[in-house]
Amino acid sequence: MDESVSGRVRTVIGAAGLSHAAFAARVGITPDKLSKSLNGVRRFSSLDLALIAEAGQVSVDWLLTGRQAVPAGVAARGDAAAHGQSLSERAERYTAAYDVLDLLGRAPELPPLPALPEGEPEQQGERLAAGVAEKLRRVGPEPASLLPTGELLALVEQTQGVDFAVTELPGAVDGFAWQEDGFRLALARRDERWTRQRFTLAHELGHLLAGDAAQPLAESPVAPGRQAEPDEVRANAFAAALLMPEAEVREAASELDFAAVVVRFRVSPSALAARLRRLGLVDAAEHARLRRRTTAECHLATGAMDAYLREAALAGAERPPARLADGLWSAFEAGETTLRPLAALLGMAADELEARLEQREERPGSRAEEGELVYQP
Repeated sequence: MDESVSGRVRTVIGAAGLSHAAFAARVGITPDKLSKSLNGVRRFSSLDLALIAEAGQVSVDWLLTGRQAVPAGVAARGDAAAHGQSLSERAERYTAAYDVLDLLGRAPELPPLPALPEGEPEQQGERLAAGVAEKLRRVGPEPASLLPTGELLALVEQTQGVDFAVTELPGAVDGFAWQEDGFRLALARRDERWTRQRFTLAHELGHLLAGDAAQPLAESPVAPGRQAEPDEVRANAFAAALLMPEAEVREAASELDFAAVVVRFRVSPSALAARLRRLGLVDAAEHARLRRRTTAECHLATGAMDAYLREAALAGAERPPARLADGLWSAFEAGETTLRPLAALLGMAADELEARLEQREERPGSRAEEGELVYQP
């Protein structure tokens, strides 16, 4: 086998079962340019490689280096071990976008990871969360623990360089985290049980900031306070401290009833009960009683069902990584790429995305306001 870039492109063309001219037409490269690149007269451009990778369902990294971009067996915990291949396919959907943006010189910013604090895993998680919360507080409108999930994720993407997606995940997998030199990625299942999704995303963030996900990590289920591995204890402590900071919880618990505190911090009754027990604010019997309540019941008791239903609808919808989508859209507007990489990121065909954009343009009053991206739902 020819181990050069052109050799791997020839492999992709052969697997597609097309002539060179037909393959060129499929990916949007002129036959003359493709022929010259295959014969070494012309170098493949970054856009060429991105289009070829998408058409061949391979990664740009593989075209360039021959390396497999996603490990064949994704490391999994709980009951998710049998779903490595499906998780790999889903991860590739996002890592391909990183490849394209890197080739276009538009790779999103990746700030340094925070130093891992000293102490036992639980102390490490709480101290790590305190540092992140302080950074978020400097740029956010209010404490991170009080922000709706979408606003919280946007701030973390901005300040920590972690990209979040909410999507379909296989089997019983709740969350997924993976980090390499060029990206930090966290996925959570589309799930109308939005407090569970919120805690999962915070848990995966804890793994990423602690450097736990150098090998892809899939988890099911994320259960506050029930995992024994040190990195899981740390990630759970991080999520609990980020979403329910000690000082704020103590103050709220002294002024509000339990249901109102659930609503205030946007967490499940079981997660809040575990936090109150950990802080010594309730005994074992009260903890057992409180954790049996439901999120919906607490919202109903406080007249906040509209907020509950709104969060459930958002948690059940697909959420692409915003920074990646923004970058690919900007590259398309600048004429640096086609709609194909963005469509692939969004999980649709390019012609489908193009048709949706045209429909939006045709609707009266549908043109996006300044700063609003038209691909957003």
